Amino acid sequence: MADKRFFANSGPFPLGEIAERVGARLNEGVDPSFMIADIASLDAAGPDDLSFLDNPKYIESFRATRAGACMIDAKHIDKAPAGTALLIAKEPYRAYARAAQLFYPAETTGSRSFGDEPGIHPMAFVHETAKIGAGATVEPGASIGADVEIGAGTIISSNAVIARGCTIGRNCWIGPGVTISHAHIGDRVMLHPGVRIGQDGFGFAMGLPQHEKVPQLGRVIIQDNVEIGANSCVDRGAGPDTVIGEGTKIDNLVQIGHNVEIGRHCVIVSLTGISGSSTLGDFVVLAAQVGVTGHITINSGAMVAARGAVVHDIPPGQQYGGVPARPIKEWRREVVELRKLGRRGNKPSTDE
Repeated sequence: MADKRFFANSGPFPLGEIAERVGARLNEGVDPSFMIADIASLDAAGPDDLSFLDNPKYIESFRATRAGACMIDAKHIDKAPAGTALLIAKEPYRAYARAAQLFYPAETTGSRSFGDEPGIHPMAFVHETAKIGAGATVEPGASIGADVEIGAGTIISSNAVIARGCTIGRNCWIGPGVTISHAHIGDRVMLHPGVRIGQDGFGFAMGLPQHEKVPQLGRVIIQDNVEIGANSCVDRGAGPDTVIGEGTKIDNLVQIGHNVEIGRHCVIVSLTGISGSSTLGDFVVLAAQVGVTGHITINSGAMVAARGAVVHDIPPGQQYGGVPARPIKEWRREVVELRKLGRRGNKPSTDE
């Protein structure tokens, strides 16, 4: 259950309205006026809560749930406990996500870390040339530089720093302690606490008598509906821009180097590092701790398994894994054969 000290519940809602909002249908005999107060897991849900079943692993929890209503796939109707109203959906988890957004809308755009009222706090610094849109919030300790533009409804959280000339779109959430420089950011972008945007790319002309710093003269462009997790870093370009495409979701502790171009709706999981001048197409997935060498292209729809090391281009729609990363079936076969070799090597010798 969500702690009311931290999360504001917009409910209750009638089942019929929930079903319409999330694209589900009510099972036969369900009263559409039945009121749902909250959302909860199968184990924790009570008679006025909505839950969901997506993974068959939790069938027994579903059978035993006390939830007043549950999102399920039609194939699980016969397993429902008596008294639980059913909302039938092709993708129950996606439908549940939409329901959760209905009950907790602030959590889809970030939550205010200080207060609930929009406006500029007297303990914030806003340069006289900055432009702050209607309904925007600048929290205490935040610093807004010269010629910055911030769109309507955007929240700049405590101790965030927005450097000179940056632009941020509408309805964004810039978390506590975020720093942004040399960047243009679209609408509905979420930057979680400690994110660093627009600092120098790691550019040096290596050699004797010393490594010469190469001025990084590009920007960071972040398109609409991007979310970047806590303490991740996005370096600005060396000349070309670093670009993050619309709808891309980036986990905590990710490093994105200079001149990287990331397509639309990619998913990049924690502790991944993408070296400079690499390109990701649309809908690319990089699992946890993937490393991408510089000047690599990972084409649209490709996926790399956790801890994969990408040193060559990856064709569209392919799944890769391993070190170095190769087609995932090939990698899995190699792992199996190595395990067999290891077992044979551990057998006692029969030589006399």
